[in-house]
Amino acid sequence: MMNRSNLGKVPVSVIIPCYRCADTINRALDSVIAQTLPPEEIILIDDFSNDAEVTLTALNHLRQVHQKANIKIVLLDKNSGPGSARNTGWEEASQPYLAFLDADDSWHPKKLEIQYHWMAAHPDVVLSGHQTIKLSTNDTLPKLPENLVVHNINKYSLLFSNRFPTRSVMLKREITYRFLPEKRYAEDYLLWLTIIFNGHPAWFLNMPMAYSYKEDFGDGGLTGDLWKNQQGVLATYQQIYQLGLISIVAFILACSFSCMKYIRRWGMTKSRFLFNGLTATPKTP
Repeated sequence: MMNRSNLGKVPVSVIIPCYRCADTINRALDSVIAQTLPPEEIILIDDFSNDAEVTLTALNHLRQVHQKANIKIVLLDKNSGPGSARNTGWEEASQPYLAFLDADDSWHPKKLEIQYHWMAAHPDVVLSGHQTIKLSTNDTLPKLPENLVVHNINKYSLLFSNRFPTRSVMLKREITYRFLPEKRYAEDYLLWLTIIFNGHPAWFLNMPMAYSYKEDFGDGGLTGDLWKNQQGVLATYQQIYQLGLISIVAFILACSFSCMKYIRRWGMTKSRFLFNGLTATPKTP
């Protein structure tokens, strides 16, 4: 059988949830279109933006601009959160591999080429992720290292620290696990833990091939609400425990460690807020 990547595309469905994303989706989609080996299809899920069709108009415009790309737009009839939107894209996907990107993030141009070829060369791997970094809007993309360093992620290492931001993840479409419908906080973390604690290996590619443009916590978006995000993480641990995937000892340790990280992040967020307030330019009376 011919490898479809030899035809200039990789057999990947890119899934991008969109909620009132007209201001950022252009950057995200451009980074997908600019891939050295672009995906076979791009699925944009409008998660009931309910903004007088501002988002839908932006998505339709981008599909018209990029007619050579196979862009599908799916409209949801209620707002259910990014996990449910990704599940919808998952069901719509036709390719054997899936890659996720949020509408306010972006990728390095070689992300799909590198990650897909590595996974295709290791067909036993169902989940991989890679390094991501925060950029400012006008920053130049970092130069990738010449050598790809890859290592296996131990399941207990993942339990104590989520190494896989959603923008970095590629997985096989055929797996039966899904994002928990309508879970809005740490829904991706729950899925990664479910996969790895059910015996599927996960691997980390040490290359910065995805980018966010805000702080990972305390800076807008769903992760901006620190306490709700923390509740989501604790609920994730509880669900993993109730599924019988971790012991009571692991559950207690994970919750305790997570609470300590929450306190640290709360302090960092408050310090950042105070620093920004002190350095802000006073308004002219």
